[in-house]
Amino acid sequence: MAAFAKRTGVDAPGGGRRYLWTDAFAVCNFLALQDAAQALRLIDRVHHTLGRHRPDDARRGWLSGLQEAEGEAQPTRGGLRIGKPLPERAPGEAPDDRLEWERDGQYFHYLTKWMHALDQASRVLARPELHRWARELAARASEAFTYVPAPGAPRRMYWKMSVDLSRPLVASMGQHDPLDGLVTAVQLDVTAAHAGWPTEPRLDRAVAEFAAMIDPRQLGTSDPLGIGGLLVDAHRLVQLGRQRGLTRQQALVEEILAAALAGVEHVARGAVLHARADQRLAFRELGLAIGLAAAERLVREVPAAGPAGAATREVLRRLARHGALRESIERCWLEPDARASDAWLAHQDINDVMLATALVPEGFLVVGPAPGS
Repeated sequence: MAAFAKRTGVDAPGGGRRYLWTDAFAVCNFLALQDAAQALRLIDRVHHTLGRHRPDDARRGWLSGLQEAEGEAQPTRGGLRIGKPLPERAPGEAPDDRLEWERDGQYFHYLTKWMHALDQASRVLARPELHRWARELAARASEAFTYVPAPGAPRRMYWKMSVDLSRPLVASMGQHDPLDGLVTAVQLDVTAAHAGWPTEPRLDRAVAEFAAMIDPRQLGTSDPLGIGGLLVDAHRLVQLGRQRGLTRQQALVEEILAAALAGVEHVARGAVLHARADQRLAFRELGLAIGLAAAERLVREVPAAGPAGAATREVLRRLARHGALRESIERCWLEPDARASDAWLAHQDINDVMLATALVPEGFLVVGPAPGS
């Protein structure tokens, strides 16, 4: 398992291409494997590729517009590109839903994954500059992606922004983007508090705005990747609450877990995981497997009596029944024939790295002690 994880990341299939989501998981995998040199090498490559304009773009340099020296010191100030193969849609160009999936730009949920990867690296390696880069990215992303559509209306988020964060490319709001933003901003503040690192730029306003945008009624999903994300966010909030000595997020944890349980039970009842490998999307299923690994940790870590409510313990008891679901997903995609299917090869970069994370999830899931704690 470790050998498989080790060979994904910096030089994963795809040559010189970079995909921010894939790279974020790969950084965490290298941390789990105690390979600090590879984690730092990958962070540097991502910033110098996705923090700058594309080679086929008329614009040059850092996305932030900073001069070279300043950009080197603040590589995330302008955000980070997705890394998709096609250039972003030009201003005034008609949207094409099919092409948009292949076009570059910035996704908020990719940026939060990179913030998490940077913060994990800052904790493990005691590198405050990595944490500062995560904070700067969080501040810029919360500013660019959130907006008030009309006076007095509730704040919302764009799903996809242009490379320079100047205009929305997809105006709809991601189902779990505010939750991802809240959990990540809270994590960054907890890290800074424990390590005694600067809290600039401040994220208090971002935390409050993300919290106000979360609608617990809208958290439910039948998408395996989304369900896994809910379980990961719940696990992270429990860890952060323990580190911070606070339980104010307990109600939100219960709502997240309830939505995730409904999703897990839906998947378990369905036929998707019984289809042929060439009819399935591995990375979405592996996202669920990673979430189920988080659920297993919650079952072990949340005491039978304590601050967690009875509702939380009941949800965890029901989630524990689905441990075989994680094993089934991993067993399927460890089969060489499944990884030789067209469905796997079409998304090999993300599939490889997500499988590695499912097999060695500690670097992604466990928010370890910050320096000084």
